[in-house]
Amino acid sequence: MPSEVTGNLAYWALLLVPCFFWGAYHYYKDRQKPEPIRMLLLAVLLGYASAYFSIFLYNLLEMAGIEHNPNIGVHYDLSGLFWYTILVIGPVEEFSKFLPFILILVHSRHFDEELDGIIYAAFIALGFALHENRFYLSALEGGPAVARSLVSPIIHALFASIWGYAYGFSGRFRLPSWITITLGLMLAMFLHGIYDFYSFTISIYGGLYPPLIVLLIWIWRMYTIRRHTRTTVF
Repeated sequence: MPSEVTGNLAYWALLLVPCFFWGAYHYYKDRQKPEPIRMLLLAVLLGYASAYFSIFLYNLLEMAGIEHNPNIGVHYDLSGLFWYTILVIGPVEEFSKFLPFILILVHSRHFDEELDGIIYAAFIALGFALHENRFYLSALEGGPAVARSLVSPIIHALFASIWGYAYGFSGRFRLPSWITITLGLMLAMFLHGIYDFYSFTISIYGGLYPPLIVLLIWIWRMYTIRRHTRTTVF
């Protein structure tokens, strides 16, 4: 019994603590014009629900003959894995997170500055990662479980930040705003797919690309946040 209780406590700690930490981090970064906590909680709930929508899309693709098992490509067909991550995983997961953002959250009266796109997108992503980690953490132990719990929330938040900021930034261009938003969404889908491809493959040099992608997005995002908040705090 004690070991079972300890296991349950560890599971819930790994599941919830990283999401709470990254949520608090984003809330702190938005301290000049902070969004209401109730709206941020709504974003998390919508992100959690969006994971069910992604499962629905994966099931539709399986009915069409596209199996949701990217690990098959690790040892058998790298080109198939590449196209699967680029054309399926990236688009399905980013579109699923983007949908509640564009249908619900952007219409809030509290969405009143460019930075809000990053904030709301990040909280949606945290909800998505929360749902995703429920299943992964039940199958992982030790270091892999800790790494998954820490990395997954911020990775999803980084990719979502691209289309989130694209929406907030779209008003600056004379082009129709949908072009900017679509380009941001497509870039997030592509980078998400590339990240997953190199994460799934076993390669010394390929293993450098996922952290490099994360680092570049992190630098861009920190520069963008600092420019909007006019602070030097990283």
